[in-house]
Amino acid sequence: VTGTIEIDGANIYDPKIDPVLLRARVGMVFQKPNPFPKSIYDNIAYGPRIHGVAKNGSAMDQIVETSLSRAGLWNEVKDRLHEPGTGLSGGQQQRLCIARAIAVNPDVILMDEPCSAL
Repeated sequence: VTGTIEIDGANIYDPKIDPVLLRARVGMVFQKPNPFPKSIYDNIAYGPRIHGVAKNGSAMDQIVETSLSRAGLWNEVKDRLHEPGTGLSGGQQQRLCIARAIAVNPDVILMDEPCSAL
């Protein structure tokens, strides 16, 4: 098999492409939920923190709430944000992973049957 994978005309395997910047532009949601061993809040805040989108405070709180709302999870977890993400049900964990992926507002989201556990 031959070919290239490009985003906006740039080959993602080009040595000039910064993999950290690429990861900020591409989100991934796997078929099996894979929440980080962190709180629900920190699962969502992780990407924005490492990519400098928001550090903490009200800006981060807004990203967390918006991402969880868009994934249909906010109303179920808004009073448990500091509990482990791994303690959620399978379907909730999957929506947590979707919320985590969209928290950095990526250009592309790759999904491998993300609704199979819902």
